[in-house]
Amino acid sequence: MPDARCPIPYSPFPMINCQIPTGLIVSCQAPADSPLHDPIVIAAMARTAINRGASGVRIDTPAHIAAVRKQVSAPIIGIWKQQLPGCEIYITPRFEDARAIAASGADIIAVDATLRNRPAGEELKTLIARIHSELGKLVMADVDTIEAAIAATEAGADTVATTLFGYTAQTENFSPPGFDLLAEMVEKLKVPVICEGGISGPEMAKKALDLGAVAVVVGTDITGIDLKVTAYKSLMGK
Repeated sequence: MPDARCPIPYSPFPMINCQIPTGLIVSCQAPADSPLHDPIVIAAMARTAINRGASGVRIDTPAHIAAVRKQVSAPIIGIWKQQLPGCEIYITPRFEDARAIAASGADIIAVDATLRNRPAGEELKTLIARIHSELGKLVMADVDTIEAAIAATEAGADTVATTLFGYTAQTENFSPPGFDLLAEMVEKLKVPVICEGGISGPEMAKKALDLGAVAVVVGTDITGIDLKVTAYKSLMGK
């Protein structure tokens, strides 16, 4: 896989380092009840991934981002999963969440950019504009459909990912990875497209790149010890 960075020549924000990691991005996360859910462990995962050739990492919560930032200089895609009352949007739903992870050291802010209602009626376009102008960060839009992808680019997203395909009411009957969605996004969008979700092997990652993705985010198949062990035990029946 390539490990260069993808320039964004059309960015209207010259203060932003307009590069997105390409090739392999590793998502270093763990369930809240896991021993792995510790800033030191998450940082070790991230450093290992970068040492072995990953071009960037995707990290959840300000505490974990801060710990990873001390260990790696490679790009960090930051998120903060928040379960807000009466709101289905949960990946960096508010500007205050974006501000917290930016302050912790994230280079790129990933946000839920589905067409679902946002908290406090905030518009995606406003959120992205504030992240650009007030935080000086690039925005990665996590989407579930082509309609959401197009809307995210129109709202100013710098890159769009298939992250939420299969995880919303509109796509719950489908299983990631969303290769058909990926191909359509590559065809119709003018921003770099990232494949995320459901990648369970190098062959699948290569297919995503062959379809035109500039990068592939891999999480569970590399860092998801809890889920991988559970899956083995379930299939083995012992």
